[in-house]
Amino acid sequence: MEFPFDINQLFSERVSVLDQTLVAGRTSTGMPQLQARIATVIDELGRASAKAQQLPASITSASKLQSQRHQLYLLKDGESNGGRGVAVGFLKVGYKKLFLLDRQGVHIEAEPLCVLDFYIAEGVQRHGYGLELFNFMLQHKNLEPVVMAYDRPSPKFQSFLAKHYSLTPSVPQANNFVVFEGFFLNRPAAQLRKVPLRKPNGDIKPYSLMEREVVLREQLARPWPFAPPHSPQRSVSSRCSHSLSVGSSPSRGLPRTFPASAPGGSRDPSPQSPLIERCRARRSSRDLLSVGLWTRTTQGQSRAGDLSQSSYQAVL
Repeated sequence: MEFPFDINQLFSERVSVLDQTLVAGRTSTGMPQLQARIATVIDELGRASAKAQQLPASITSASKLQSQRHQLYLLKDGESNGGRGVAVGFLKVGYKKLFLLDRQGVHIEAEPLCVLDFYIAEGVQRHGYGLELFNFMLQHKNLEPVVMAYDRPSPKFQSFLAKHYSLTPSVPQANNFVVFEGFFLNRPAAQLRKVPLRKPNGDIKPYSLMEREVVLREQLARPWPFAPPHSPQRSVSSRCSHSLSVGSSPSRGLPRTFPASAPGGSRDPSPQSPLIERCRARRSSRDLLSVGLWTRTTQGQSRAGDLSQSSYQAVL
């Protein structure tokens, strides 16, 4: 790809490594004009790559390279274009955290080096430039191609990997990345981590919280002195709590019925637990017997007088 300026002035090496700084060697350091031309070369190569892959937008540009922790390897031919050089192509790589599936279907979490974009200009393809550029990246990173992941490789790129590196077949994945069988075999165990399966939800308990609330409210509504003592857990916060004080009249101590709007207090004969019904029947019989003992004990005493200590003990 030709440009109206000297490529050799921007890129001193045959293969230049670019990162967020957009600096290609010492020649472009601290020179905004040269960095602007470098950005122009990257943008043009990115647009050509997107067009060749039939993508709706470029995935490689100078602005994206500045905002992401990726590296771009740019290959030039310094003798073409009348000695001003041409840009042959580029290869962009970066680390990505991926969730992959091995052959057994086990989820593996890894963060491999990924090939994110790879492009050689159409007019110079099949001249060995792609292999030269890819091998330079492998030597620079000191990696084997089998331990890398590839983002949406085109059929032409997959044929390139199969021809030069025998990378076939691939392990099917749920995302757009492609990995090969050796990816899970040739990597250190520290770089692969199995994702634990989610624990199944526990079974629903067979008893109802509403029925237990009804039992608690009925215990609080029992007449004095048969009502249970107050505790911090049984504070008078419920509207249906009707425990009587010591000075209340025994005639007001009969069990009160709950309105139909109270939770669990519907008057309709809805089916209830047999254990709950037997407990209610036993409590009702004990309450009626206690009220009868109370009435006989208090006969003949003054209505305004308090209970004597002996009567209180007899009732208990």
